[in-house]
Parts: sequence; structure tokens; C-alpha cells
Amino acid sequence: MADSRERAFQNDIIAALSDQRWLVGNASEYDKTHALYPEDLIGYFQEAWPDRWEKFCKGNPQNPEKVLIQKTVRELEKKGTLDVLRHGFKVPGVKVDLCSFKPDHGMNPDTARRYNANRLRVVEEVSYSPHARTGEYNPRLDLVLFVNGIPTATLELKSEFKQTVEHAKRQYKKDRPVKDPVTRKPEPLLTFKRGALVHFAVSQDEAAMTTRLNGKNTFFLPFNRGTADGGAGNPRAEDEGSYATAYLWEQLFQEDAWLKVISRFLHLDKKTEEDFHGNRKTKETLIFPRYHQWDVVNQLIQATRDEGAGRRYLIQHSAGSGKSNSIAWSAHQLAQLYDNEGNKLFSSVIVVTDRTVLDSQLQDTIYQFEHAQGVVRPINRDLGNQSKSEQLAEALAEQTRIIIVTIQTFPALFDALEKYPKLSSGRYAVIADEAHSSQTGSSATKLKAILGGELPEGEEISAEELLEAAVSARKPSQQISYYAFTATPKAKTIELFGREPDPSQPRSESNKPEPFHVYSMRQAIEEGFILDVLRRYTTYAVAWKLAHSDADDHEVDSKKARTTLAKWVRLHPYNISQKVEVIVEHFRENVRHLLDGQAKAMVVTSSRQEAVRYQLAMQQYIKDQGYQDVHPLVAFSGSLPPDNVIPEEVTETSGLLNPSLNGRDHARAFDTDEYNVMLVANKYQTGFDQPKLCAMYVDKKLKGVECVQTLSRLNRLFPGKETFILDFINDAQDILDSFLPYYNKAELTGVSDTQVVYDIQEALDAEQVYHWDEAEAFARAFFDPKAEASKLSYYCQPARERFNKRYKLLRDERAEARAARKQAEADGNTIGLKQADATLKEIGEGLDQLDLFKKNLGSFVRAYEFLSQIVFFEDPELEQLCVFAKHLLPLLRQEILDEDEIDISELELSHYRITKRKEHELRLEGENDPDGLDPITGVGTGKPHDPEKQRLSEIIEKLNDIFGAEVSDEDQRRFSTQLSK
Repeated sequence: MADSRERAFQNDIIAALSDQRWLVGNASEYDKTHALYPEDLIGYFQEAWPDRWEKFCKGNPQNPEKVLIQKTVRELEKKGTLDVLRHGFKVPGVKVDLCSFKPDHGMNPDTARRYNANRLRVVEEVSYSPHARTGEYNPRLDLVLFVNGIPTATLELKSEFKQTVEHAKRQYKKDRPVKDPVTRKPEPLLTFKRGALVHFAVSQDEAAMTTRLNGKNTFFLPFNRGTADGGAGNPRAEDEGSYATAYLWEQLFQEDAWLKVISRFLHLDKKTEEDFHGNRKTKETLIFPRYHQWDVVNQLIQATRDEGAGRRYLIQHSAGSGKSNSIAWSAHQLAQLYDNEGNKLFSSVIVVTDRTVLDSQLQDTIYQFEHAQGVVRPINRDLGNQSKSEQLAEALAEQTRIIIVTIQTFPALFDALEKYPKLSSGRYAVIADEAHSSQTGSSATKLKAILGGELPEGEEISAEELLEAAVSARKPSQQISYYAFTATPKAKTIELFGREPDPSQPRSESNKPEPFHVYSMRQAIEEGFILDVLRRYTTYAVAWKLAHSDADDHEVDSKKARTTLAKWVRLHPYNISQKVEVIVEHFRENVRHLLDGQAKAMVVTSSRQEAVRYQLAMQQYIKDQGYQDVHPLVAFSGSLPPDNVIPEEVTETSGLLNPSLNGRDHARAFDTDEYNVMLVANKYQTGFDQPKLCAMYVDKKLKGVECVQTLSRLNRLFPGKETFILDFINDAQDILDSFLPYYNKAELTGVSDTQVVYDIQEALDAEQVYHWDEAEAFARAFFDPKAEASKLSYYCQPARERFNKRYKLLRDERAEARAARKQAEADGNTIGLKQADATLKEIGEGLDQLDLFKKNLGSFVRAYEFLSQIVFFEDPELEQLCVFAKHLLPLLRQEILDEDEIDISELELSHYRITKRKEHELRLEGENDPDGLDPITGVGTGKPHDPEKQRLSEIIEKLNDIFGAEVSDEDQRRFSTQLSK
């Protein structure tokens, strides 16, 4: 009969460990007083270091075994278990090393002998307290794991047939005190740092761990693999002879793996924290990797070791996954990799991040690993006369093992490789951390230089985008490996850095690239590492009507008119003032009091102009109401000119907008009690970590990655935190649809169609704006290092002149046709009117054809530079056209015609109403399979058309029907009354 009891489970674990060279010990041999297994401590030192033992005995002739134990205990209490195992200690004349770890390469006979001398032992039913009192107090642990006699882990086991992993946690909290309840003397085995490094609560189904027992306040982290569908927990056991948690003793406790955890993963983290009341204290935490962290680092290192340099790896790890530590562990271990010839695989590892915490964290962590200094060099600002590019070149030349650069500095890597040829012969690992995005500025300029394209004004640039740009702009290199960590990979990211399930077959619908490793948003939410921000989502409806004088009611471009009118309404002072009232009152009633009064909110606007108007309106509303508890701060890039609302040119540091900022960084200022509402425009929407952010007020159309990254600013944990989202513009289902692709593993709907490159080339050639001999001549000059720069302008000029001449001719013809139409209309000439309309339609299509040519030039460059990283076209024509198109595009500028401007000077807002539509609880779980991410298909297939024309009065009438259906005459009267106040 099969045994379902805990004892049988325990025996199976011991048997499995015994099969992996673990020794099985007897609890009676355990030294309770010193929390050691003396036989192994002494035996290892004697076997691994016989010469040192002999010398130690001469220095301590009276009972050297007892002296070794005493000296070891002293060091354990002074430095802790981890430090003693890693670095040993010194006594007069002798270095005492108590553990041997695998070297990075070339294990010589002595090293191999010492490594094989390690004694890993499991002991069951350990009554561990030196303060035990018969019949009163004698706590016992199911299993204790020792390395060379020093305790490294404890385990409490539970059988799911009777109890769960939660019962094991409770047992640690209630029945395994770190101090004797009566004498208050510490229990050495359970004392933080001095005793076992980690404590596991384990059942057949789940595992959890903690590195610090603290009674009822003990905090356990899950140590589970995640289910097959991306949730918390574990997949079922692989077969009937195993357990769902067997990975613990089969993988983690495997001899090499366990020693590697001790030598390369565990580290002591020290953080200075400030409580609600401003009191500071330093908190020490022993960091043990969660399963996905341990797994991804091991998989990355093994894959890199097997595949060598020049490969790409995409790691989709959600917020809350602990990416900082995963990156730190990966960087350190990649820097230690050697190839089969005994040479370092990488000259340097370059980490691209804006997390300043990584600088000190990596330095501190690596010093703990190997007591070495100068391993990490951060480059984030100019030093004296040395630019960041020169510092980077110097660090690369010195083969600094780990170099940390900001997103702005990253392009300097390629400058350095081009400027110093010797460096380009090295091999480099580049790790990109997308979590923090840089703002506009030098990084935007450099990104444009790499991409050859334009960026929307004020857009943030992520490390992920910069890495894509760098890879796309260079041929695949066997010298550089890329490791992209991201929570929200775009389709382009997956295609560029993902890998096919079957690498031996070409990419196809059944062999689509996918992430190398996944820790899903779903698992992070279910494990409690981030909050589900969609659980309290409220939508608002804004209804309005416009009025306009019909005095000059001519036809206009209907699409352009709708955009202009909608923007006019969005920026209307009354619209903004009404939303400000909703925001401020909601914040004061529902948010301000949270987190002991430290709760904060963010207002997301569509443009810089809107953000500034919001700030001015909020300042005025707060002043009018006499509120003293709402303190807004506005953040945006660049400067903004005055308009009919903004009285002067402003920047985000202007005294008019942020009078108390005093030159401080916005993120740091916002973290103080001085500010609690931040208004943003394309800034701080990604990579901004503010755990006290509880509410978000959205007045911007959001979709896809931008939606997920923006709303995820709310998901950071903080004690007592609740979250609110109020949305004035988006549909709840659209928001849900944006999140769903990233709830589990992000997947593509297909693979990019590489034929689009030739389709766009054909469309460009057909326009005859350029002649092929011009493109060829330009490319020859471009790739000739001795060619004069003037040649580039010379070979672009003919195409530029053809384009401008054709454009000007069509514009002149359009002016004549419009005049003819106006005359025909005045004369009542029906035939002349039809002829003029036909002519205008033909001219409109011609102008649109030229606009489409410009658009296709940019599309060709982007598509070719991206797809050439996936497919080897081996077509020099495409390369020639790419460099020519990239340089021709910015030369084809056309000023907007004055007659195309839409006159809205007589426009009035006649009706207005804002109402709460619905409070949603958007549920990510239980949804049908989400739509995947779309790859590149059908680019450059647009057809020219004459933009639809309508009278402005007709367009306003249609917009009033759409947006004014819910307003009444009462809303008009209320609106007029409030305006008159």
C-alpha cells in the first residue's frame, strides 16, 4: 500500500539526495551548541588542505579539532555563514578555507581534488536547540542541509494529503523561534546570517523560502516554477514516480548547482529605508534567487557557453520579477565565462540601464562574490576633460569586466568601436534593461542618427528601442551578444531577439520566434509581487456640442478638420477645468489619505500644451477652493511658447508652473511630501518607479505597449496600497485588449513578410523621383572613406529638385482649379463645376502620391534595416537604396499651405457635460486567448487618394451628432451659467 504520510515524502527526498552524492547524517552527531556538523567541518579541512591542517595542528597542539570549531564559530558569529563559506578566514600562520568552488575554467588536479573533498550532507529530524528542555521546549526540523559541516538550509515538509505548504510556513513562524522563548537566547541554527542561509517550506505541490526567520513577521517568497499556462504554482509531476516539487532536490540541491548558488547567487543587500515619519534605518536582506531568476541565469549562461558570442536572447520578465538582481547575476557570470581554449568569452559585459541603483548594487554584490575591486565601472557623466565616449573607450581598452552605461551613453559604444579598431576585435555582451526609459535629448538625437528616422516630439526612448536600433543599424556581428530584458516585448523585439522553437527550420507560421525565458505578468500578480491595476477602473464620458458661424463655410479636408476640432475641444479651458475638478475631488476623497497621507497620483495628458494648461487650471482650482492638501507638479520636455491660455514661454522648471522645484530632479521632488500629483506629457510614463503612486487619471488615447507600460506605473507594492484609474478617453475593452498579450507569454500572430522590401522598392522606383544611377553614385560615395562630403549632396540634389518641382506644379495647378471652381459656382456653370471638381480630385491624388512616396522612403529604410537582421537578402541594390533613401528623406520638406489651414477662430463650445460612465473590474484571468502581436506585413501598399472634402458646417454637425447625443438644453444653460461666473 502506498504511503501518503509526510514521512514517506521525507524519505523519498533523502533517497534522491543520497543518489546525488549527498551524505546522510545522524541527528545525534549534530552539535547543537555551535550549530555545526563537526565531523564534516574537520574532515573537509583535513582532506582538502592537508598542508594547512598540519600547520594548524602545530600552531594548536592541544586539541586542534576543538580549536578549529571555536575559531569557525567566532567567524560565523562575526561575518556570517555566507562570508565564511566563500572566503574562509585567517588565523596566525594559516588561511582556513572551508569550501571549494568550481573555478571559471581549467580545473587543475589540486583544484579538482579540493572540489571533490566538499561534503554535502542531509540530516533529518534535527532537534537543534542548545536550550532544549525535556517535555517543555525541544523544537525539531525535518531536514537540515550542511556543506562541510556548516548549515546552509533547513526544510519543513508537509504532505498535501493532510496539510499544505502554508502549514509549513506557519510552523516556521509559530514553532521555530529564533530565540528561546524563556531565556531569549538566540538559536544559532536559525539566527540571521550566522545560521542556515535559507529556510524552505515544502509540500509535494509547492515550495516557498525565506532567508530570515522573524516569528509571525517572517516573509516567505514562492520558489515555484510557474504553471504550464503561466500562473503561480507548479506543473503537475512529470510522472507517477515523482513530485511537482522534485526540481528542488533534483536541480537546486544537485551538488554543483547548490555550491554555485552559494558562490554566485546569494548576496547580502543593505538598504537605507525611511518610514512614514522620516526615520531612517539600514535594513539587511540576504538575497536568495527566486526560481525564475535562478533558472534564467543558469539557462543564459549555459546557452552562451554552448553557442558562443554573437547570439541574441529575449527575456520576458514582468515587473516584480526582480530584474535588477537577474541582470546583476547574469552580468557577473557572463563576465566570468571562458571558451573551450581557455580564453575569456567576452572582453567586457556592457549593461545598458537608467537604474542608478544597479551601479552600487553590482559593485557591492560582486565584491561579496570575489572580494575584487574595479570589476564594475559605471559611465554616466563626463569626468573632467574625458567625455563619456572616451571613458567608454578607455574601459573597453582596459577590458573592464562590467561596464554600466546609461541609455544616452550607449550609442558611444559604437562610436568607440569605430574610432578604435583594436576594440572591434573584442567580443562583448550587451545586456539591455528596458525598465527605465530615458527622456528626450541627446539620446533621442543619437537614436535618430542610428535609425535614420524621426521620433514623435517628446517621446521617451527605452533601452529596448535603443538596442533594437543598434542591432538593426549594423550587420549581425559574431562579436556582440545581446540580452534583452523586457516586460512588454513588441512584435519587432520578438522578431529581432526571439528564437524559433526549431532552430534547424526557417521561420514560418508554425515556427515563430518567441522569448528565450518567460516570467509572466500573471505569475507576478498571482504570487503577489505586483498589483493588478485593472481591478478598479472607472471610465468617464465627455459630451459636447460646437457652434460655428457659417459666414465662410468652404470645403476643407474632412480628416484634418476632425482632428483640428477634436484638439480644440481637448484644449478648451472649460473642458480642462471640468476634468481638473473631477480629478482633484476624487483625489481628496479617495486617495490623499492612503499610505498615512503619502499617497500620490499621476495625470496623463496627450500633449505638452495640454499638460501645462492642466497645471495652470489645477493651480487655479486649488487656490479658488482654498485647498492645502493637493500639490501638483508638471513634467514635460523642452519649452512651450505662449498662447491664449499660457501667458509666457515655459519649461518644466519655470517658476510659473513649478515654483517650489528649485532645480531639483522631478522624480526626487515627487518622492517628497511637497508634491502628491504629477501631470505628465510623454514623460515618466515608462520606467518610473514610485511605489506610493496609487491613482492615475488618464486623458490620453492609450493602446498596446504604451498602455501597459503607462498604467503599470501603479503596480508597485507598498503596505496598505490601493489603486484607482479614472479614464476620460479610452474604452475599457480596448485597455483590456492591450494588457492581454502580456498577461502570459507574448506571441506573434505570424512572421514578417520579407517580400515587402521589394514591394516598397518597386513603388519607389515607379515614381521616377530618383534615377537609379544617382542612387548608385550616392552609395559609392557614401561607402568610400576618401570621398568628399559634397558628393552626398550632389547626388541627392536631382531627386530633390524633381520632387519639389512636381509638388510646386501641382500646388499651382490646384490654386488655378480652385479659382475656376469658385467662378463656375458663381456663374451657375454646372459643367464647369464638374470639370473643376474632377481636376481638383486628380491634383489631390497627385499630391497624395508624392506624400506617399515620402512615407514609403521611410518605410523602406525601417523595413530593410529590420528585416536584414532576420533574412540575408544578399542584394547590394537594397543596401544602396537604403543609404540613399535615408539621406534623401529629410531633404523632401514641404511647407503647409496657408489655404489648407482650417479657420476655427469663430468656433464656440455651446454644450458640455462630463459624467461617470461605469466602475469596471477588468479581469485578465479567464479571458479567451488574446490576439497576438502583429509582425511587418503590407508596408508600403497604400494607394494615393484625394483627401475627402466637406463643408466645415457639415463636419461640425456630424461631430455634434457623435459627441453631443447625450447633452441637453439643460447642459447648455449650465455651461453658460458657469462660464459667466
